[in-house]
Amino acid sequence: MRTILIPTDFSDNALHAVNYAVDLFKCERVHFYFLHAYADEVYGPYKSKNNEEIEIEKKKLKKQTEKKLDTLIDQIQDVPPNPRHSYEGIAVFDALVDAVNDQVNEINIDMVVMGTKGKSNDKKIIFGSHTVQLFKYVKCPVLAVPNDADFEQPKKILFPTNYMLPYKRRELKLLNCLSGEYKSEIHCLYISDFDNLSARQIDNRRFLSDGLPNSYLFFEQTSVKNKTKAIQEYIEQKHIDFLVMVNSRHSFLEDLLYRSTVDEIGLTTKIPFLVLQNLSR
Repeated sequence: MRTILIPTDFSDNALHAVNYAVDLFKCERVHFYFLHAYADEVYGPYKSKNNEEIEIEKKKLKKQTEKKLDTLIDQIQDVPPNPRHSYEGIAVFDALVDAVNDQVNEINIDMVVMGTKGKSNDKKIIFGSHTVQLFKYVKCPVLAVPNDADFEQPKKILFPTNYMLPYKRRELKLLNCLSGEYKSEIHCLYISDFDNLSARQIDNRRFLSDGLPNSYLFFEQTSVKNKTKAIQEYIEQKHIDFLVMVNSRHSFLEDLLYRSTVDEIGLTTKIPFLVLQNLSR
């Protein structure tokens, strides 16, 4: 059985992500966990309160959250019911990233699915700050679903890669099952002016092929330019409906000096975006 964790703030954007995940895995046996982390709601307006008042507020918010999670589960179970799916709510007093990582480790989560924006619904951005933080720091695949991305079978998947990063078997297996279910094409896009691959790149490309046996693989190349622009152009030209990338871990100094391609794509893409991690679990 697959395990999917869906953080929710009970906004329309979060509900859209829930519905997308239910549709995406409608043919699989899945246990969905709906998570709400409410530490910010306690500390935000109550910073000047004493410990006793904070504890009272924590208990109050916990009850409210559990009630909202029960309502959400009832709503999802009703339209339409799927005997392959089961649901569970989790209310935790913690920051979102820490709460998600704790559940990933404790429950052995296969994928996190979330909306791209929360209650603020800032129309000037595509992905909110919480989404980008989960891309960078959560230790399992994260799928972000833009609010205007209605569910469509992921027939064409774009996988930009330089073949330098290691791929993890568990995460490739997830992608392989997904693409196999929908008989998807996976377009592996190499952005480089050089045709020849190094020995390391050849090994990683072979490992990628071996890890996606149920997929229709296409190996493409485009010349060097702004990576974000190259990816966006390919999405438009090939009518891509699902984007997958591997997140590489940077040092704190690199995070200060540079913005990664994952960050930039996470702020601009308008199709579902799956970020795989290159960390062992």
